[in-house]
Amino acid sequence: MRLRRGLALVATSLVAAAVVASPASAATDRPAESPPGSVVAEAETAMAATPSHSERIIFDGGGDDVLNGLRYHSFRIPALIRTNRDTLIAFAEGRAADNRDFGNINLLYKRSTDNGASWSSLREVVGRGQGTWGNPTPVVGRSNGKIWLFMNFQPEGSGTVNSWDDRQVWLSSSTDDGVSWSEPVNMSDTLKPRTLADGRSWNWDAVGPGVGIQTTVRNPGRLVILAQHRNIYSDDHGETWRVQVLRTPAGAAMEETGESTILELADGSLYRNDRPTTPTAERGKRRWVSRGSIESGFSPFAPASCLLDPVNEASTMRYNADAPARLAFVNSASTVTRTKMRIRMSEDEGRTWSYSRPFSDAPLPGEGGNYREGGYSSIAKTADYHVGALIEVNENVSSNSTSHRSIAFRKVNLPWIQGGVREPNCSGGL
Repeated sequence: MRLRRGLALVATSLVAAAVVASPASAATDRPAESPPGSVVAEAETAMAATPSHSERIIFDGGGDDVLNGLRYHSFRIPALIRTNRDTLIAFAEGRAADNRDFGNINLLYKRSTDNGASWSSLREVVGRGQGTWGNPTPVVGRSNGKIWLFMNFQPEGSGTVNSWDDRQVWLSSSTDDGVSWSEPVNMSDTLKPRTLADGRSWNWDAVGPGVGIQTTVRNPGRLVILAQHRNIYSDDHGETWRVQVLRTPAGAAMEETGESTILELADGSLYRNDRPTTPTAERGKRRWVSRGSIESGFSPFAPASCLLDPVNEASTMRYNADAPARLAFVNSASTVTRTKMRIRMSEDEGRTWSYSRPFSDAPLPGEGGNYREGGYSSIAKTADYHVGALIEVNENVSSNSTSHRSIAFRKVNLPWIQGGVREPNCSGGL
């Protein structure tokens, strides 16, 4: 089934008082900068009393998303941020001719200034040449509002990635809330190691995809970008960037995972929740997690028994910092398919994920049959106290090699998530 913008692409539900948040949960849905009793906190408390969800397609593969005369076949690999001005910016790979991972792929985006109710037309960060610009991985510098956008680039004809030069790390930035972007700069010599632990050339590489963070507890103000087998970080607001290759405190290399997520825990340690490599997944199709610091290294990756994973990307974020502090996590909760997307919440810093809800409880308009939601995702907290989520859509799962791929934007609030299922013993692997 093909869904087009202008048809029934938006569905919204406000279920009055079906689940009413307790005073404690309503108050602690407040962002850290909103003091108790403030107008913002009171407004959020009122909003939190009613479960809310909405869902729509915002990148329409093969549909009405046309830029510079090009109608993109597919959109994949989303990344979502909220800027200092409360603008949402949704990034994606625009795949010009097909849905493959290489070829003529441009790095595109849309902006929303009304919490995702409407979105700008399609815009381009970079798309020169016939190579692959992808893996958008942005981070917002909260002190000055500057947005840094990391990406990978594959030159034309390098789909096999059999040399170090075939996957490069590039960096762009925006100082005007994402309206325009600087010319990307190749950062590979500084930020991509040359060899793996066994001495082989570090050919394949990935930043993110997803979003970076700015720390607030330990080394406050540090910018951290997730990347394959390493963390990229800056302690001077992005003027210079360094690399921490992941090792255990004993010095052992950590190369069991690929695509990565990262957030800061309440004690200031960094939490990685990663996609396993294929050999690692053979020991457990789960999310593999670790915690540690730039200075002291990380614990060995271990599988989170409750976090089923079909060897796919996922997304995490801190929802709030005041008690009870909450983390959010989105992935396909399955070992066999990418089409069982679920949002989970943790109230003990990732040790357990005690309640969750499948997004299938609020299906996309027209979803069913071969038109299925599921795959890569990215999440951010919106200014109206929802979790905003970008999630991939496969428009014909019976023809994966040729089907159009699109990206949906979802919004759900805490009461909607709490209306799902309780899993008090859902272990997070920490």
